[in-house]
Amino acid sequence: MKELTKAEEQVMQVIWSIGQGFANEIVAAFPEPKPAYNTVLTIVRILEKKGFVTHETFCKANRYTALISKEEYSSGFLNSIVERYFNNSYLDLVSAFTKKENFSVEQLEELKKIIDEAMEK
Repeated sequence: MKELTKAEEQVMQVIWSIGQGFANEIVAAFPEPKPAYNTVLTIVRILEKKGFVTHETFCKANRYTALISKEEYSSGFLNSIVERYFNNSYLDLVSAFTKKENFSVEQLEELKKIIDEAMEK
C-alpha cells in the first residue's frame, strides 16, 4: 500500500470522518484555516489515482468516497513503520515505547491489561 503525504492524509482524515462528500463538503469539514477548494480538489484527484478514493458523478459534480478504510490504512502504515524502524518486530516497537520516560504508571498498567487480554484469546 502506498503511503500518503501529509496533505493527502489530511484530506483522507476528512473523508473518513464525513464518510463521503462533494469537494465543497470536504473543504467545509476542515478546521480553520480551511485549504483552498482547488487545492483539495487536486489532492482528491491524486488520491483517486493512488486508489484511495473513488467518485460517483451527479450532473457535473463528483461525490468522493474512500476505497480504503482508516483502519486498513493505519494498520498498513504501522506495519511499514515496524518493518523499517523496528526490525519487523512489534516487540521492539512496544519496548521502545515503554522505555520512554513520559509513560505513566496508569498507562503501563493499561498496556499490561491489553497484553493480558490478548494472551487469554
